Amino acid sequence: MNPCSLCSVQTFPPISHSALLYRHSKPAHDSTADVRRRAPYVVCAERSSRASAPSADDYHATLKALKSKGRFPRKSLGQHYMLNSEINDQLAGAAGIEQGDVVLEIGPGTGSLTNVLLNSGAFVLAVEKDKHMAALVSERFSSSGKLKVLTEDIVKCHVRSHMSSLVGSTHSKSRNAKVVANIPFNISTDVIKLFLPMGDIFSEVVLLLQIMKQSRVIERESLTFMDIKERDEERGVSRNAEKEETAVRLVVSSLRTPEYRPINVFVNFYSEPEYKFKVPRTNFFPQPNVDAAVVSFKLKLPSEYPHVSSTKSFFSMVNSAFNEKRKMLRKSLQHICTSLEIEEALTNIGLLATSRPEELTLDDFVKLHNLIAKE
Repeated sequence: MNPCSLCSVQTFPPISHSALLYRHSKPAHDSTADVRRRAPYVVCAERSSRASAPSADDYHATLKALKSKGRFPRKSLGQHYMLNSEINDQLAGAAGIEQGDVVLEIGPGTGSLTNVLLNSGAFVLAVEKDKHMAALVSERFSSSGKLKVLTEDIVKCHVRSHMSSLVGSTHSKSRNAKVVANIPFNISTDVIKLFLPMGDIFSEVVLLLQIMKQSRVIERESLTFMDIKERDEERGVSRNAEKEETAVRLVVSSLRTPEYRPINVFVNFYSEPEYKFKVPRTNFFPQPNVDAAVVSFKLKLPSEYPHVSSTKSFFSMVNSAFNEKRKMLRKSLQHICTSLEIEEALTNIGLLATSRPEELTLDDFVKLHNLIAKE
């Protein structure tokens, strides 16, 4: 055997879709039990310049990989596995991954995107909450030499510490690190709030996010903010479902619309967001109820952030403004200064004294804060 041979984990023989889906049924004899107990079958191949030989991470390969660990997508973790390798190629392409880049991937799952990133020449730090999936992806790329897997919850992970040591050990150039991920749909806002202020570490964050149904977009365009709130309360629409369903608004929401909110100000404060392309729901297993989209956030350096005396004070003001969105700013910000002072400040920056929060741009909010904030 050539000493520089490369081992890659191969999948088991095909299994039926129903065998995986209906795990709750209990037949008299479980014919798959032996398969679950068997270790992955490993073969060796000659090392190439790439991290591993490309593989088709399609529907059948995904099912085989899950079956090898006796796993099933967990709704509580928002697991929806990508079945289309071309989408993963496009996702990596949108981030401009090059040889030597350091990439943080969130929720690698069966490793379909990880495979593309490694074959693009990147060193990958994969953070996976599910210990079974973490083990699977570690085994699959165990001989690549360019993958580190952390079994952690990304929103509780000490990202700065891990990335600092990793960038140093790989001798990567400053700000070559990027975040590229098909993230669980239920943590999209948390991930964005975590990574966008890290412009000193990452140059870009490229995510596959869930988008809202087109029918609801059309419906909402003809409704006021209060109409939407009252209607959703009547229908029993939860805040979590609303947050999951509308993640793409982080990029495309515009002024004077119900979708414009504090998170849009936050996104533009720390980055330059861009909508890339839509991904139909049929590309995922299990298939979600809505489509997805790839969006990118080119992170600003700390020196490029809008000048405010305190970011904490600034975002506190923005949140207060939107907490009572129907009210004019001269009313909702009275805890900061008097109504008269707010009216004068609005007039000084070229806005009406009766302005409401959805009418202000990021620059407007910055100017207003710097006029009325009392540090």
